[in-house]
Amino acid sequence: MSVVVVGLNHRTVPLELLERMTVSGATLPKALHDLGERSHLNEAVVLSTCMRTEVYAEAERFHGALADVRNFLGEWSGAPPEAFSDLLYSYFDDAAVSHLFTVAAGLDSAVIGEGEILGQVREAWERAREEGSAGPVMGRLFRHGLEVGKRARTETGISRGVTSVSQAAVAMAAQALGGLQGASVLVVGAGEMGEGMAVALADRGAARILVSSRTGARADAVAERVKGAKVELGELESALPEVDVVLTGTGAPRTVLGVEEVAAAVARREGRPLLIVDIAVPRDVEPAVGGLEGVRLLDMDDLAAFAAAGVAARQGEVDRVRRIVAEEVDRFVAVSAARTVAPVVSALHERAETIRRAELERHSARLAGLDERQREAVEAMTRGLVAKLLHEPTVRLKDEAGTARGERLAEAIQSLFDLE
Repeated sequence: MSVVVVGLNHRTVPLELLERMTVSGATLPKALHDLGERSHLNEAVVLSTCMRTEVYAEAERFHGALADVRNFLGEWSGAPPEAFSDLLYSYFDDAAVSHLFTVAAGLDSAVIGEGEILGQVREAWERAREEGSAGPVMGRLFRHGLEVGKRARTETGISRGVTSVSQAAVAMAAQALGGLQGASVLVVGAGEMGEGMAVALADRGAARILVSSRTGARADAVAERVKGAKVELGELESALPEVDVVLTGTGAPRTVLGVEEVAAAVARREGRPLLIVDIAVPRDVEPAVGGLEGVRLLDMDDLAAFAAAGVAARQGEVDRVRRIVAEEVDRFVAVSAARTVAPVVSALHERAETIRRAELERHSARLAGLDERQREAVEAMTRGLVAKLLHEPTVRLKDEAGTARGERLAEAIQSLFDLE
């Protein structure tokens, strides 16, 4: 049985396709149930964020698992497999482990070192456990992945500076406007992403922060935290003429700002330009809004390019994290390999002990005249003989665990000693 990961992210597919593949929190149970019914997947975890949709699985056969996940993504998105099959990435065993550890460490994010991904990895695993699609294999993998993410952030400076998508969105807006001091900003969405943007705006000196959300209580709470004001979702059109910037990051399945309402707002702005930063996947703003005169629309593709520009300055920390990931992959593989041969080693020793006891019982009549001290000597001698005979096979099995030679040795021992 092997660990497999199949997925796509902001670097491998266009945003239009990525947003079709998104699995929201509300639809995650259905997705996990669907994957659980696929013939080649024994366990499955779905990690779907604004930057990626990935399926981690324990599978009997790699190609069968790849086909199952590809078909799932096609059915889920409504896109024919031939439209995205060549854009999928897939990893197997050690490479799959390395990929998850790299993701958890923040190296595979648009914003290198972002902290949000670690919580998203944890939540993906916990939801899969709740739905019964993640078992012991995924448990060991994701538990170790979370440890790697924490170690990377503790032992390196990878998490210093702008390390979240929400912070990067605000920084990108500040760069586009030459600063946010005194700006009036509308934040659409009051979840984790929206709250992060609102806080970052307050830190950068935005003069007025308006917050809008489908959940009024959340909007109230975020607005209060940044000393802003709430705007009802149905009143967005009336708020648009008043602000300099709009930042959106909801979890809505459909757009919340369309061409017509933005065009109507632009007509009332008396020529003042409007910057809109949409970091939602699926997108909150119709792409055609970017074609309106006086409107500049930035999305996740722009954010990825913006964040990439800052990677060079932190290359030293990136290299340190990569070394940590490599060390932890080796450790995980070694522990997993030892676990695979443990049943064979245990069965071998049990079989030898059974034979030893049977032989002592067979010669019990001849040993009847021995006193207690002599019986102890015989017991010690036979145990020692068994231990010495099994020492070398046991060491070889453990040393070769996880390799093709190790598998051949394990199979040979099982056959020679008739182990179940």
